[in-house]
Amino acid sequence: MTTPFPFTAVVGQDDLRLALLLNAVSPAVGGVLVRGEKGTAKSTAVRALSALLPEVAVVPGCRFSCAPASPDPACPDGPHEPGNGTARPSRMVELPVGASEDRLVGALDIERALAEGVKAFEPGLLADAHRGILYVDEVNLLHDHLVDLLLDAAAMGASYVEREGVSVRHAARFLLVGTMNPEEGELRPQLLDRFGLTVEVAASREPDQRVEVVRRRLAYDDDPAGFAARWADEEAAVRQRIVAARELLPQVRLGDGALRQIAATCAAFEVDGMRADIVMARTATALAAWAGRTDVLAEDVRQAALLALPHRRRRNPFDAPGLDEDKLDQTLEEFSGSEDDDPDPDGGGPGGGGGQPAPDQGPQGGDTGARPEEGEGGQPQPSGAGEQSAVRAAEPFRTKVLSVPGIGEGAAGRRSRARTEHGRTTGARRPRGALTKLHLAATVQAAAPHQRARGRSGPGLVVRRDDLRQATREGREGNLVLFVVDASGSMAARQRMSAVKGAVLSLLLDAYQRRDKVGLVTFRGAAAEVALPPTSSVDAAAARLESLPTGGRTPLAAGLLRAHEVLRVERLRDPARRPLVVVVTDGRATGGPEPVALAGRAARLFAAEGVASVVVDCESGPVRLGLAGQLAGELGGTAVTLDELRADSIAGLVRDVTSTRRAA
Repeated sequence: MTTPFPFTAVVGQDDLRLALLLNAVSPAVGGVLVRGEKGTAKSTAVRALSALLPEVAVVPGCRFSCAPASPDPACPDGPHEPGNGTARPSRMVELPVGASEDRLVGALDIERALAEGVKAFEPGLLADAHRGILYVDEVNLLHDHLVDLLLDAAAMGASYVEREGVSVRHAARFLLVGTMNPEEGELRPQLLDRFGLTVEVAASREPDQRVEVVRRRLAYDDDPAGFAARWADEEAAVRQRIVAARELLPQVRLGDGALRQIAATCAAFEVDGMRADIVMARTATALAAWAGRTDVLAEDVRQAALLALPHRRRRNPFDAPGLDEDKLDQTLEEFSGSEDDDPDPDGGGPGGGGGQPAPDQGPQGGDTGARPEEGEGGQPQPSGAGEQSAVRAAEPFRTKVLSVPGIGEGAAGRRSRARTEHGRTTGARRPRGALTKLHLAATVQAAAPHQRARGRSGPGLVVRRDDLRQATREGREGNLVLFVVDASGSMAARQRMSAVKGAVLSLLLDAYQRRDKVGLVTFRGAAAEVALPPTSSVDAAAARLESLPTGGRTPLAAGLLRAHEVLRVERLRDPARRPLVVVVTDGRATGGPEPVALAGRAARLFAAEGVASVVVDCESGPVRLGLAGQLAGELGGTAVTLDELRADSIAGLVRDVTSTRRAA
């Protein structure tokens, strides 16, 4: 087994290490979500933590790690008699991004359950992680239904597996740690809220610290065992401190003064629900125990807020996570009071709990969004000759539902019809490989004609492997929504471009809610460019859109050809994900030789491949040329005006998209 990198040898990342240790002291805090760029020791720190956790006593032979002193009465391997057990190290179980539901929660052998009446249960990763750590790398890329199952088990401390009336329950209490790179997409706000703490990590900009990181990593790679031995004393000291803090935790007193500060802080930052208050209370208590105290101080409340609140203030994917520390200090000071049960009424100042922003970083307030680059006087700077500066997007609105016709087989989402693992049952088929979703009626129907030949003599049904039928289900998939945005001079009127950006921003919000990937191609001047390759990070697309300048001619054909190339490459990477192309333009084509004819030929490439498309017609004024409608006809799609894009408009946009595709 590979020797893990020592936890105490991790350079910097104080908030990350503290959050992990607080959860080791008190798993009730609710886990940690670690957000940050790649190469910032996220995974290294998590894997190193498992070596610090005390050993656990388990019932010999129990696959569900029951404690010998108080075994789970519902354990599938039970019943167990209380008694002595064996000690083993705490486990760290990793959940792969591509894991199936059965791999996570476990699998029932439906064939044996039907034919033999036996509950044959194979434990999943939740059972393996019981009384240890469950680590999910790239948790934002995990399928939503798996994240729901994972967080439900973490909240209830148990996992339930049900298949066609056969159910199994087992204990599943673990320290949940997720890591993610925000550039690859965000978690839904309701899922963010289920993580107790969150930490933002970034690589140090201090040369000396970076040198030390490289020095330690090279030393570890050369001799892992020797390097770990040099840090053995520090590791032992932290391990003992965790044990001592766990023992002290029940004695920690959370006074009314600290509770008022917690409640006032959550109210001041307008977090939804009461989970934030509870998590802050548990975190502040764990902080006091970690410090060896039996009273919660104002500095504990402050540090708890910095760890528990930033991700709970995020209302939509375009909100920047963070916390205004000046506002936090003012709130703590206002509610510090002088109650007898508050041992440190003056402890809410800036020196209370660390977490100050690093040098050269801006404020971490959650109200700061993406802005175009500004020069002196706060004026946006043009990016080239003949261009107009970027304009702000109009307020987003709820859009019509755009969907891809037909039935796909892409990743689970909420846009277009697809054959999925979850959804309504539409039929049955013979299973390919292991049976996962039994179609009971079809199975009985297949087995019934053979009962006399199989010698059936009792009331039971004789079922064989060939009789089993897998249910086929229809749900919704996420698509690749590729925006092709006209940024030429014909779109440059400030009011007009603001409306266009507002429409695209609205569609981006819709794509976020429907679990789509998005991409952004823009065209102006003499060429087109991929402003954002296909990604799950909708907020990255919004940031690129916000700073988009306009000006020059309209190379419509170049924009379409570049979009076609993006789809070709993406089809190789993810062939099951169907695309939806949204062209935002007034339909004019003025760039290059024979621009209109060339744009028509480029558009017909999409029609020939059956790519679903929508043209958002941005033409305005009393005289309209209808060029966007002609482009939509060449694409084999449909055209819709900015007004018709709104969900409360009369136009039946989805019907138009579907009927146009069928007619083509």
